[in-house]
Amino acid sequence: MKLIRWGEAGKEKTGVIINDVKYDTSAFGGDYNEEFFEDNGLERLEEFVKANDGALIEVPAGARLGSPIARPSKIVCIGLNYANHAKETNAQIPAEPIIFMKSTTSLVGPNDPIVIPKNSVKTDWEVELAVVIGKKASYVDKADALDYVAGYTLHNDVSEREFQLEKGGTWDKGKGCDTFAPMGPFLATPDELGDVNNLRLWLSVNGKMMQDGNTSDFIFDVPTVVSYLSQFMTLLPGDVISTGTPAGVGLGFNPPVYLKEGDVVELGIDGLGAAKQELKAYVKQG
Repeated sequence: MKLIRWGEAGKEKTGVIINDVKYDTSAFGGDYNEEFFEDNGLERLEEFVKANDGALIEVPAGARLGSPIARPSKIVCIGLNYANHAKETNAQIPAEPIIFMKSTTSLVGPNDPIVIPKNSVKTDWEVELAVVIGKKASYVDKADALDYVAGYTLHNDVSEREFQLEKGGTWDKGKGCDTFAPMGPFLATPDELGDVNNLRLWLSVNGKMMQDGNTSDFIFDVPTVVSYLSQFMTLLPGDVISTGTPAGVGLGFNPPVYLKEGDVVELGIDGLGAAKQELKAYVKQG
């Protein structure tokens, strides 16, 4: 299945995509959140869709898409997880996965604007494969790790490099700014994708291809990452793991290239669709 959430920000309704057509499933009840995944939501939703075959209402054309999952308990990210990306940033290949967090308030829809933070001069892009957890995972063996995955989605791990690398402390302060986690357009269940360790992912800025990689370049594959994280924290249903980015980020150019107001970022992953985000300058609200 392919799951979507659509409508006004903060008031999204649920839906599914069937044969490239978006359908409203709000009559199913609830949201695509922790409770949904914990309570066999995917199975129940599939039964609901089958029972209402031919009766589901199409989502209005042009409707805004939100993140395909409601705000999770956490967004956990893996840094420097592509060999070519580590090389371009002159970083040592990590012996174990590098972990950082994005704030849940950074989560937005796939085509929502990215807001350049106040005082930012080094806002950067990172196309990533995101994993959505389907059931509580704690001390999971690698051999069983994929059993805990509900699905996958497209994620732009937007980063502010000055905040991340030049202000001391952890990377988190350059990763969790508002709008820094555009996600979607949809969540695809594992049967929709095939081998997640062999997917093309790409990103362009103003029509110029910047990233064109493949998850086959992973240093740590999806089962390894899920198992590893579960040794240090309990992963809850609906949690997101973003698995790192391939070569081609702005930081890796000489000289570096960063995003500015009016720039348009487009990105996609095989089987997970594409997204488009315009850069906006920060404006104080209220």
